[in-house]
Amino acid sequence: MFAAKLKPGDHIRVVSPAISLAVIAPDQRATAIERYASLGLSVSFSEHAEEHDQFESSSIESRVADLHAAFADPAVAGIVTTLGGYNSNQLLRYLDFDLIAANPKVFCGYSDITALGTAIYSRSGLVTYSGPHFSTFGMLRGVEYTLEYFKTCVMDAAPFEVPTAATWSDDAWFADQENREFIPHEGYLVINEGRAEGTLLGGNLCTLNLLQGTEYMPSLGGAILLIEDDLESKAANFDRDLQSLLHQPGFSEVRGLILGRFQKASAIDRETLTRIVKSKRELDALPVIAQASFGHTTPQFTFPIGGQGRLVVEDGRVSFTIVEH
Repeated sequence: MFAAKLKPGDHIRVVSPAISLAVIAPDQRATAIERYASLGLSVSFSEHAEEHDQFESSSIESRVADLHAAFADPAVAGIVTTLGGYNSNQLLRYLDFDLIAANPKVFCGYSDITALGTAIYSRSGLVTYSGPHFSTFGMLRGVEYTLEYFKTCVMDAAPFEVPTAATWSDDAWFADQENREFIPHEGYLVINEGRAEGTLLGGNLCTLNLLQGTEYMPSLGGAILLIEDDLESKAANFDRDLQSLLHQPGFSEVRGLILGRFQKASAIDRETLTRIVKSKRELDALPVIAQASFGHTTPQFTFPIGGQGRLVVEDGRVSFTIVEH
């Protein structure tokens, strides 16, 4: 089930299912609102978005109430999350998936929001979106690719090919908006060649793995997986987290794997990543590429959790197309 595409004149609601809006600086909020306005979208904030506790979050009751209110409000066409964090999976047992299914609308976020977006898709059938938070658009520089592919994925309907961004950055932009480092992107790293078509699933790997063994984990059969991780994931962590995903029922029917670019602190270089992938017999027959422009580095494309995609990796060349979104 796909929600109606966003269009100029639509209204979106910002919710805080993990970290609170209270941590986002006023100037960054203003910049983000301007970014959405450039797409013709107006913004409001959920009732409890700024509640702030010792975990920089808020109560389960407040966060669930805000999500339900956003889905139930007929004036809201789309929902975007403030930021990621650590505790989105606390909400899953309390969500009214029937309410969500009855009021389908665009829902977008990444990182810890992987738990919510995936669970919503698994339990309600609503395709959700792994893409920028509200706070992401508070970035002054380096956001053009992110904005372009957010628009293409949630406002347009045609299939589109996803190239890598021309440059990438891994600096603390929220602490210093002016002194940024943008590094030329080398393009996709080809690890295994092949062709695949299937359902796009994934997001943040360690968060997705929190759903293993629960009713919120979707079937992996027929999937092209897009996975990434943040600076807390070093090579050994990523290796075992990836192995855990490979052990999931249905992984033998996965059709392809796309890895997002790692942050510098992960210290996972091309050779190490290739070695990890090549050590997994489960991946031998799959097309596998890496250094895709999504996840915790800047910029990032948006992809549909539950949408359809096509991956062609032949003669060292890569074509990744999001077909249905």
